Amino acid sequence: YCIFFPLSLFSSDAICNFVICNDSSLRSQPIIFNPDFFVEKLRHEKPEVFTELVVSNITRLIDLPGAELAQLMGEEDPKLPGANSTASGFFRSLMSLKRKEKGVVFGSPLTEEGIAQVSQLIEYLHKNLRAEGLFRVPGNSIRQQILKDALNSGTDIDLDSGEFHSNDVATLLKMFLGELPEPLLTHKHFHAHLKIADLTLFDEKGNKTSTPDKERQIEALQLLFLILPAPNRSLLKLLLDLLYQTAKKQDKNKMSAHNLALMFAPHILWPRNVTANDLQENITKLNNGVTFMIKHSQKLFKAPVYIRECARLHYLGSRAHTSKDDLDLLTSSGSKELQPLKSQKRSRLDSCHQEETQQRTEEALKELFRHVHNMPDSAKKKKLIRQFNKHPTALTPGSDVPTSPAPRRTRSRSFSGLIKRKVLGTPVILERKSRDTTPEPARVSKENVQLLQKCGSPAHMSPAKLKSLEGRKEESCRRMRARLLSKDSSSL
Repeated sequence: YCIFFPLSLFSSDAICNFVICNDSSLRSQPIIFNPDFFVEKLRHEKPEVFTELVVSNITRLIDLPGAELAQLMGEEDPKLPGANSTASGFFRSLMSLKRKEKGVVFGSPLTEEGIAQVSQLIEYLHKNLRAEGLFRVPGNSIRQQILKDALNSGTDIDLDSGEFHSNDVATLLKMFLGELPEPLLTHKHFHAHLKIADLTLFDEKGNKTSTPDKERQIEALQLLFLILPAPNRSLLKLLLDLLYQTAKKQDKNKMSAHNLALMFAPHILWPRNVTANDLQENITKLNNGVTFMIKHSQKLFKAPVYIRECARLHYLGSRAHTSKDDLDLLTSSGSKELQPLKSQKRSRLDSCHQEETQQRTEEALKELFRHVHNMPDSAKKKKLIRQFNKHPTALTPGSDVPTSPAPRRTRSRSFSGLIKRKVLGTPVILERKSRDTTPEPARVSKENVQLLQKCGSPAHMSPAKLKSLEGRKEESCRRMRARLLSKDSSSL
């Protein structure tokens, strides 16, 4: 069984449902995660904090003077072109007359109810995008009035019955947008859109070029759409999706993104009660701006990554990063909650490394101690053992390493025995060979530890060295025999 807990975190257009499911077959289904969850939560629960966060990043991308910034924040009434001029001309008079005839949907401020009615028109047009001249060719005025009255009264409409043509529906959609009290993109955002259209790339010397900076324009529009009123943002997304799909069928309907922008820019971006003459300097920018929105509509309603991260950190209790530049710090510093875990893990790794190093050192000392105690008794061996005993962690002969008694060499200290050995030669050579080939241990100090590995048994000595050593011994014996013979002959 499943239990649903609806939680109205936001407004009526955003409802979050928490699900507790005990059905094992449903638990394997993929979980839908909204990456903008914390963004929407922050926008509806703390609108002032959210607006300050977004606007601070908008001013990082475009230059807004004090008056224009105050207008964007809603602190001052927007100063628009043509606002101070005398209302004249057929277009201006006609639009003002249309707005006086307010209905439930047409001519009224944008509401959720109005969006629900107009969404029927958008759904129908999605099914009829192949009509040539869509949004450019006007429909039948009588059918449009019948459809308009039906939408204002809230009655059910069957657009698929064949009573209405796609051009009737398309013209009525433009009429609905044109009769709104203010454009869909609002008066407050007018100057910001002009500045976004001026975002261009820089050359290697830092000079502005005529090439638009598409990445910065997309980022600025993403931020600007975040602070639109919720109904405006919802309808704008539906409209731009429709125009994007219409432009993809331009081989059939002959309506490119630029042609569609010419049809809709006066209704969604131009300030009310202005004519083309009032916007003569900026009309190209405005049309190009709407063209850009249509072409990149699939990217414009996603919050930038750093805004998502700021909103997430705001609710997780960590320090919130308020700009895109601060996002790079997340990879190096991380959140405050993870710092103790990282330090504990690092300390455990250090202790394991120290224990491993100490274990290898102790094993090396044991091997060195075995080697020294297996050496024949000599003064150097005693000296090495004394140095071992001075070391605080040195091993003693009785600790771990069993020692085998080394045979003592018998020495004759009589003068006659020495003469006999020197005259005969063989015992002396053998004795000297055994002394020279005995591994000479190194000192246990740091500078002599490596010498133990180089020295040792005659197997470690090169054949050339052994041969030269034997030659020197034989030469010394011959000289000794010669001196003894000469001494005996002189005494006779």
